[in-house]
Amino acid sequence: MNYLIGEYECKLDTKGRMVVPAALKRQLPDVEREGLVVNRGFEKNLVIYTRTEWNKILKQLSRLNQFQTKNREFVRKFMSGATELTLDSAGRVLLPKSLLEYAEVGADLVLACNLEKIEVWSKAKYEEQMGALSEEDFSGLAEQVMGGFDLEGGLDD
Repeated sequence: MNYLIGEYECKLDTKGRMVVPAALKRQLPDVEREGLVVNRGFEKNLVIYTRTEWNKILKQLSRLNQFQTKNREFVRKFMSGATELTLDSAGRVLLPKSLLEYAEVGADLVLACNLEKIEVWSKAKYEEQMGALSEEDFSGLAEQVMGGFDLEGGLDD
């Protein structure tokens, strides 16, 4: 898997369609054949997955013990609203109205690549989220999260 990079400001048309930016589309060579899946995120945003990445998540979810209430509740909540997206001939995807309402996305939105997925944020919420952590706090967070890794990407012994 190639990790996705970039941050893209986009606009929704009145029907809820968004043009996938060309620079992002180049990172998704199989998107027209395989499609995408959009779902609710954990911070009142949306998350778009390639079909391959979505299938990996489904495989993980299928391993959860469905006899445990917390597992059923998580799967039910996580899967609610999941929708397949296909690009039309103009390179647009139609984002479901119910998901746009959940994430409070209006006409202006931001696509923020996050490793193997794409987060979809209302522009205002994204700016708020990114501004919530000062540079000093970010530096401290980086030390906490990444400080134990060596340059090879493993934990220091």
